[in-house]
Amino acid sequence: MVPLVVDEEHSVTSAALLSEDRTVVTWWGSRLECLSALRRREREDGLETAALAISLRLLDDLSAGWHELLPGEELRFAAERALAVHPLRAADALQLAAALTWRGPSVRAAEFVCLDERLREAAEREGFSALPATLST
Repeated sequence: MVPLVVDEEHSVTSAALLSEDRTVVTWWGSRLECLSALRRREREDGLETAALAISLRLLDDLSAGWHELLPGEELRFAAERALAVHPLRAADALQLAAALTWRGPSVRAAEFVCLDERLREAAEREGFSALPATLST
């Protein structure tokens, strides 16, 4: 989500994916993860106040239209399973668990937009089609 609200390497690709499919289903903590990334850029990379304000407004607009999967036992169990079978960090396991919960037990085709190689690999092993097709710029 971060490339959709602040200019970075994958911003153009991410915007193109969103324009192709405006339906965004995400984990409840995604907004918090985006805010963390923006505040870190403010502190460490010198993201200017005006640019931060624009990014925060864009995040408000984006998050107002997405569908969030809320925390609960089913999602926690799915995240625990993901940690057992994939080399993921906790936040990544929660993102994958949210996608698995949304998809349900079927193996219907579903896309998983992700820029983290480890999480992409786990999603593909779970039957998702990872987007973008490649992470090269």
